[in-house]
Amino acid sequence: MAALREKMSAMRILLSLVLALALAAGVVWVAAGRGPAPALEISQPGKLVGMDSTLEFTVAAPQGSLTRLEAVLEQGGKTTPLFSLASPGSAAVKQETAEQMRVSRPIGKRTIPALQAGEATIRVTAARTGLFGLRTREASVSRTFQARFTPPRAGVVSSHHFVNFGGAEMVVYRVTPPDAQSGVQVGDIFYPGYPAAGAGVANADPSLRVAFFALLHDQDLKTPIYLSARDEAGNQSRSSFDYQVFPRVFRKSRIEITDAFLQRVIPEIVEHAPELNLALDTPESYLQAFLKVNNDLRRANADLIHSLAAKSAPEFLWHGPFRPLGNASVEAGFADHRTYFYQGREIDQQVHLGYDLAVTVNIPVLAANDGKVLYAEYLGIYGNTVVLDHGMGIGSLYAHLSSIDVKAGDEVKKEQQLGRSGMTGMAGGDHLHFAMLLQGRPVTAPEWWDPHWIEDRVQRKVREAR
Repeated sequence: MAALREKMSAMRILLSLVLALALAAGVVWVAAGRGPAPALEISQPGKLVGMDSTLEFTVAAPQGSLTRLEAVLEQGGKTTPLFSLASPGSAAVKQETAEQMRVSRPIGKRTIPALQAGEATIRVTAARTGLFGLRTREASVSRTFQARFTPPRAGVVSSHHFVNFGGAEMVVYRVTPPDAQSGVQVGDIFYPGYPAAGAGVANADPSLRVAFFALLHDQDLKTPIYLSARDEAGNQSRSSFDYQVFPRVFRKSRIEITDAFLQRVIPEIVEHAPELNLALDTPESYLQAFLKVNNDLRRANADLIHSLAAKSAPEFLWHGPFRPLGNASVEAGFADHRTYFYQGREIDQQVHLGYDLAVTVNIPVLAANDGKVLYAEYLGIYGNTVVLDHGMGIGSLYAHLSSIDVKAGDEVKKEQQLGRSGMTGMAGGDHLHFAMLLQGRPVTAPEWWDPHWIEDRVQRKVREAR
């Protein structure tokens, strides 16, 4: 009897153990089923796909490995494979972290001939395993888009386009569809177009655009100039238009650098540019610092000025000719090629991109036209500097100021005081360095001072576009 009781007790213990193990296994099974599915995100394409577009998506599979990952194109009841782990095809796969990878491959009519114009859907599916491969979690994400293969069209509306070497010009044109990115391409530089309504063309439909462009001082006279349009689907087109380029010879000058000049200007500039990591501890270090400032800092300053153009208003903020500094003598002109000498030997060459205008010491510096202050701080070789936006990529720059009377964000009127002339930055004496800017790139200023140029190149075309 005792033996039977012992046997029954052992069976109860074994049964309890089996039940506990089964319960534990059940808990693990359920928990594994509740684990996160792979995380999917499609970053490209957007709303449109064209002849050449890109599919890009990421997948993250925490706490498990991927057993399935595929992307397909669905359109008109047909499914076209785009990617799978077993058959990646032309896709590029990048393992970004231990748990996440990014997949990209070209899509569009050129690489997927079966794709037709109209609506289509991309679907990405992923699955991961858990519990030693016994449980599977699956996720799917999709994106619907429009396939468009017809490139946008752009055509010029204005007439008589004359481009002075180093100068600017304006063109009025029409682009369809209106949401296409469009403008003027000059070599490798793109000048965006803006709605013509912003230039004063009343009741202008969205397809009518205005673009200012330039043939820069360092571009070839034969640089191709044409209208360019590109839609969100990546379809693009180019359209030629009539224009005439007028050459110009820029002046060359010789600049003597003295120790007195270096000792006056370099410490101030270095103090404002700690990123250059320059030490002025020997006489030779001043010259080395000058070369660093005249090259590296000059380029960094130009990049900053160029970046400000991204904030330009899409409409004219200015009216009429721009105002030059009154009663000023021109000490240096636009695009003067300067060769620098120190103790009789050539040490550097640069191009002066503005006008140095001098009257007397600390004279009031006035805004050349209505605008908005984009920048009002110390700026490397330019010293105390104010940059104004006049809309549609047009700007003006006032440098070497002894003081600044405005701040970024201020709206200013023509002939409003911005500060006073001075000799901060790389200035040999008290003067105003003035520059006109187009998309942040310097262009010759006298055009903008000339009422006849403003009438013929801008106002006439606006009137005709109405």
